[in-house]
Amino acid sequence: MGRALALVLVQAPLALGLTAAYAAGACVAALVDRSGRTTRAIGGAWSRLLLRLLRVQVRVSGLEHVPGGPAVYAANHASALDIFVVFGHLPVDFRIVYKKSLSLIPLVGWAILLGGHIPIDRRNSVRARRSIAAAARRIRGGTSVVVFPEGTRSPDGTVRLFKRGSFGLAIDTGVPVVPVSLIGVKAVVPHGLTSVRPGTVAVALHPPVPTAGRAAGGAEALAEEVRQIVARGCEEARTA
Repeated sequence: MGRALALVLVQAPLALGLTAAYAAGACVAALVDRSGRTTRAIGGAWSRLLLRLLRVQVRVSGLEHVPGGPAVYAANHASALDIFVVFGHLPVDFRIVYKKSLSLIPLVGWAILLGGHIPIDRRNSVRARRSIAAAARRIRGGTSVVVFPEGTRSPDGTVRLFKRGSFGLAIDTGVPVVPVSLIGVKAVVPHGLTSVRPGTVAVALHPPVPTAGRAAGGAEALAEEVRQIVARGCEEARTA
């Protein structure tokens, strides 16, 4: 762990410089390109650079399962590193549903907000519903949405209960849900980003789960169905 921490400390100035450059460029791009696609592309390049700097390799499988249109991508959440992995290696135009407090971070938070990503305040049910409505507008406009339905990071990497809100969103908009297993993240960052170890993270995309014909009240059942697929993908990788 000491070696990994030293690695992060040595790389921190470069990482901070890259992040500042990304955020500034993304903010400008968001003002010029209101669609958010340029900001999304800059975010992907930034994430891949940071992962390379931290000597974290990412292996993606299941690209054949990416739908031809918008979808809700639902992934497990073990670390802040998940954000970099998804931004850098999910090959679709998407907006992410993220914790509102991140918007307050200078430059980075502003870039995320200006890029059309969707802040959510889960402590306020009215505001949370507004965020879900904003996500629905993104989907109806042809853009996919990425969610971490556990709502918070799992401290031990176990895939925990999925909250139903984002699955109600999928049913309401009629788009499929693509389960995404993020595998090996805890081994790379066992105690947060200050403990990054060189290694490999796997992103496994599973076949889309259709929502056509599901009743609005079926969000909880859909959430559990997707959670089981994500958890099974993580477990099969650990025992392989």
